[in-house]
Amino acid sequence: MSFPSRALGRLLTIAAVVGTGVAEIRAQEPQSAAPAKALVELLTAKKLDSVAARMPGSHDEFVGALAFPGQLMVIWARTTAPAVVNEKLIRKEYREIYIDMNSASVADSRHFVTDLGADGLRARPEAKGGPADSHDTGSHSFRFDGNWKKDKMSEAAYMKAYAETDAAYARAIEALVAELKKAG
Repeated sequence: MSFPSRALGRLLTIAAVVGTGVAEIRAQEPQSAAPAKALVELLTAKKLDSVAARMPGSHDEFVGALAFPGQLMVIWARTTAPAVVNEKLIRKEYREIYIDMNSASVADSRHFVTDLGADGLRARPEAKGGPADSHDTGSHSFRFDGNWKKDKMSEAAYMKAYAETDAAYARAIEALVAELKKAG
């Protein structure tokens, strides 16, 4: 084999390995991707821009969402007045519940996710330097921009935080999807 042929062979091997790695990363859809898509489709079909629901297995935790073109803002938290929130849920006062979750919920239980793209929580933006999804809690604000060093954490800790947030976000969205399906 001549030098150019060996170099070309090595280059093709490297390209195949790098391409495989990129394909694997792209193939790993967030756990929240399918529920986010379902939520957006249901909201669009029902001509709604907000929805709320009780979190499964809880008597005092609720979730609310506002949808804008290409963006979901989802909040879930415990409330000290679950009966009041439940009455609003029965009356389908979804936007009111969303507002209550932002202002009248138990602060240390509050989770707020901004899903830019309304396509599920992404560990890093699609384009380098692009807009990043975020998760805010009572004590911490976290941007999933892929820059774990800026957050003074290891990549493993960053990915663990992302995976936990994505799973919680998926559960919250699934509760909203169930509410919309139940609401008819």
